[in-house]
Amino acid sequence: MPSTSPTICRGSPEVELMSVRGRVAEAMTSVTRADFLPADLREHAAEDVPLRIGHGATNSQPSTVAAMLELLDPRPGDRVLDVGAGSGWTTALLAHLVGAGGQVLGVELVPELATAAADLLARRGVGTATVETARVDVLGAPGRGPFDRILVSAMARAVPDELVDQLADGGRLVVPVQGRMLVVDRSGQHVTTTTAPGYYRFVPLR
Repeated sequence: MPSTSPTICRGSPEVELMSVRGRVAEAMTSVTRADFLPADLREHAAEDVPLRIGHGATNSQPSTVAAMLELLDPRPGDRVLDVGAGSGWTTALLAHLVGAGGQVLGVELVPELATAAADLLARRGVGTATVETARVDVLGAPGRGPFDRILVSAMARAVPDELVDQLADGGRLVVPVQGRMLVVDRSGQHVTTTTAPGYYRFVPLR
């Protein structure tokens, strides 16, 4: 008896989405959240809630991180900028997703968090990623681009033009703006913005 299930063609949006979800799920299994939390919070690592890691920063809840990574869709070999790297967990996840041929730069305003995250990445042997202290008057890393992917883990008032300018041709920016998650794609000088489903809360982008 022939199957009545719909046929999904290779290369279709459905296959692409399943592929992204699978890669992100595998990364989150391989790069455990607990390793990037203070010792007194590690018992809460499996809880799907944001956790405060000090200095006014939080470690985002796993479901939110997974959703953002799926929207970002980092590919092997990509150069990625992680804005608001915090504990370094998202930076490590991105490094896993882009593989040995990729490169991830995390920037974090709080020097203590940036130093701790960079040290942790180095101890874990993640040679393709690091976290640096961001300059208060500079958003992102304009002298280090362009980047294929940019992830922002802080709430912006509007799409930051400074980060759009740091995207490579064909690049993508994922950023929360006024409670919604926006996906910004760049093709040459043409920029398109899509709003993803759902509502989100983050610390403000500074």
